[in-house]
Amino acid sequence: MRLLLDAQVWLWLQQDPGRVSAELPRLENGRNELLLSASSTWEIAIKYRIGRLQLPEPPATYVPKRLSSSGVTPMAVELAHTLAVADLPDHHRDPFDRLLITQAGLEGARLTADPQIRAYDVEVLWVGA
Repeated sequence: MRLLLDAQVWLWLQQDPGRVSAELPRLENGRNELLLSASSTWEIAIKYRIGRLQLPEPPATYVPKRLSSSGVTPMAVELAHTLAVADLPDHHRDPFDRLLITQAGLEGARLTADPQIRAYDVEVLWVGA
């Protein structure tokens, strides 16, 4: 299974794994591919810059180090991903989540996201404890 982690869940895995439900560790068994979108890393960088996210080091070093040590694969944002956002209904206005929805749909991945994303035609796995 391919699982696209949203920024919040990926950060919990790095900083506070207890906030992630027992569901995710079963997925981290080597048979599943965990992904982190460049959209999520952009969100992390923006929130860090405006002071809404504290990290032990700048995102430019923190994110690559943690990706490497956690076995999570980065996912690029492609032209098709961004253009597909225009076809989504307006159930949810967060631009980062909307891009993740299109990426998960086009790339055949389940998405960790808040339950309101279920209004879209994408498989959602909420792993927040």
